[in-house]
Amino acid sequence: MSNGYVQVFCGKGEGKTSAAIGKTLLCATGGKNAIVVKFMKKKDNDSEFLKRLEPEIKMFRFEKKDICFNELSDEEKHDEITNIKNGLNYAKKVLTTGECDVLVLDEVLGLVDEGIIDSEELVSVIKTKSEDTIILLTGINLPDELKKYVDFVSKIETLH
Repeated sequence: MSNGYVQVFCGKGEGKTSAAIGKTLLCATGGKNAIVVKFMKKKDNDSEFLKRLEPEIKMFRFEKKDICFNELSDEEKHDEITNIKNGLNYAKKVLTTGECDVLVLDEVLGLVDEGIIDSEELVSVIKTKSEDTIILLTGINLPDELKKYVDFVSKIETLH
């Protein structure tokens, strides 16, 4: 019987990454190992703190610039897109090799929003997972094309 699933934390509210990291911590306390790949976000202290949780939780950010993707010039964005795609290829490799029990792709849905990847590329990554792997995706918008590959959706909204 499969224990794996795909869960999305999406919406315009704050806390999507926090929810995914919280779920990852719960999985780690249950003996699972996790890999977190952050996309499109600035370099932050959270990642440095979470690196202390290695080897159970490993954190990766493939972008080279310390600022948020949306704050980059067009030329800098072009360079970072290569790094972002390397991060996505790494995620696919991790799933193929069974290197982790939990894979968090933080702000990966933003890659679709920005046109860096299309929904089919993300579906290709999801389809690579084994039956026992948990994938947690975050971002603002969940494309319709992805919905049939997702088991749970947690919508995060701001009320005020």
